[in-house]
Amino acid sequence: MENAKKLAEIIKNSSYVVAFTGAGASTDSGIKDFRGKNGLYKEKNYMGYEPEEILSIDFFLSHTDIFNKYIEEKMMINDIKPNPGHKALAELEKMGKVKAVITQNIDNLHQEGGSKKVLELHGTLKDWYCLKCGKRANRRFDCECGGVVRPRVTLYGEMLDEKVTDAAISEIKKADTLIIIGTSLTVYPAAYYINYFRGKNLVIINETPTSQDHIATLVIRDNFSKVFSETLEILKNN
Repeated sequence: MENAKKLAEIIKNSSYVVAFTGAGASTDSGIKDFRGKNGLYKEKNYMGYEPEEILSIDFFLSHTDIFNKYIEEKMMINDIKPNPGHKALAELEKMGKVKAVITQNIDNLHQEGGSKKVLELHGTLKDWYCLKCGKRANRRFDCECGGVVRPRVTLYGEMLDEKVTDAAISEIKKADTLIIIGTSLTVYPAAYYINYFRGKNLVIINETPTSQDHIATLVIRDNFSKVFSETLEILKNN
């Protein structure tokens, strides 16, 4: 609760708060992170391939069936619900404190939790489209035209969406408080964008150390959902 009090005080005295979230923001919803102790990348062999190889554009194009099977077995999100942390972020947006959420996640949980301004650096598994005819759906489908269907996510070997990254950098530059949540800050180029932050308070909420802990105003080694739920209650009652 002490960390929640400190965070609430920072948010209360800030005029432009931006959240930057990674996989750790969604673990309480039942989604595995990537590099945590039980993360997806700890499972080194899936049908003879490593996860980072499977999640590449070259592998998708050459082994589409295995790619789809991996997504369905390991990264299924259609029945996953937002956790209290997602909902607390959305409430803080309604209160006028959080101005934007920048996320590396592809699970759509910020939007489902109620957040309106969400910048998805890596796309979303809630948007699939046919490469041949352009038909779209919110989950994988077999297209009548016979074309290959893929998710609107950035795979290894692809460039990030320039419009989204420009918007994210703009938000980070405007922030007086940047809250980094549930990310090891090892995925580039996304992790590099925090170097554009010139505000007063850098807050890091992650259960393991990050490369930026030494410059943070506040480091919280705790569960995102718990901390943000407590922080929201403190702000509502003050």
